[in-house]
Amino acid sequence: MNGITTAYEDTGGTGGETILLVHGHPFDHTLWAPQTAALATAGHRVLVPDLRGYGASQVVPGVTRLETFAADLAALLDHLEVTERIVLGGLSMGGQIAMECARRFPERLRALVLAGTSARAETDDGRRQRNAMADRLLREGMRGYTEEVLDKMVAPRTIATRPAVAEHVRRMMLGTPPEGAAAALRGRAERPDYTGTLTGLAMPALVAVGRDDTYTPVAEAAFLHARIPDARLAVIEGAAHLPNLEQPRAFDAALTGFLAELPERVG
Repeated sequence: MNGITTAYEDTGGTGGETILLVHGHPFDHTLWAPQTAALATAGHRVLVPDLRGYGASQVVPGVTRLETFAADLAALLDHLEVTERIVLGGLSMGGQIAMECARRFPERLRALVLAGTSARAETDDGRRQRNAMADRLLREGMRGYTEEVLDKMVAPRTIATRPAVAEHVRRMMLGTPPEGAAAALRGRAERPDYTGTLTGLAMPALVAVGRDDTYTPVAEAAFLHARIPDARLAVIEGAAHLPNLEQPRAFDAALTGFLAELPERVG
């Protein structure tokens, strides 16, 4: 699809929504394991791909821009012959990819879920840091980076009280090919500002964030929430950057409540 081999999971029924969930960096589709199970059980069709360069999908070295990821998702929908409008969700980089999709093909989207993400363009310092990190991952691999940032990805309390969650996150990060991660970092450094996309959204959106997220703080989520015409904000207590894994019950309650309030589908 779109010139690469893409791994994905297609789970659930046909009576509910079709929901495409996009993982962030440096993870894979199992980031959404709790939501995949819960949503499929509730009768929704859940699509969870590994982005190019991550998980079991093909690694393409160099620079992978957000528009390339968005084109990959469109190709997946075409491959699966999904013609109805979908609910598109993304976390962190996945949320930025979702915003790129909303910019490129809003007619395919019924609603957005934006978790732990930012709409603003990268700063000059941020670009330097992302490119430096890309160089480091190619040079050293994923292990040092993983151990350094694990307690920012998930809250220290989660690491202490739910070690299986922390180990899941560590496993995803260590399993990410450095070439794929570096290519995404370089592309993400050049991302556009999506603020204008948000203000023009003609669809409902759920903005979710962990209370203790230091990468994309609650203030950043409030920035998104204030600019999307039809949005609700969910602040997940006891979670950092990955609220869907750290507090899946609270996250799923916000998500299912949002889905229940979507307008009735036509046709």
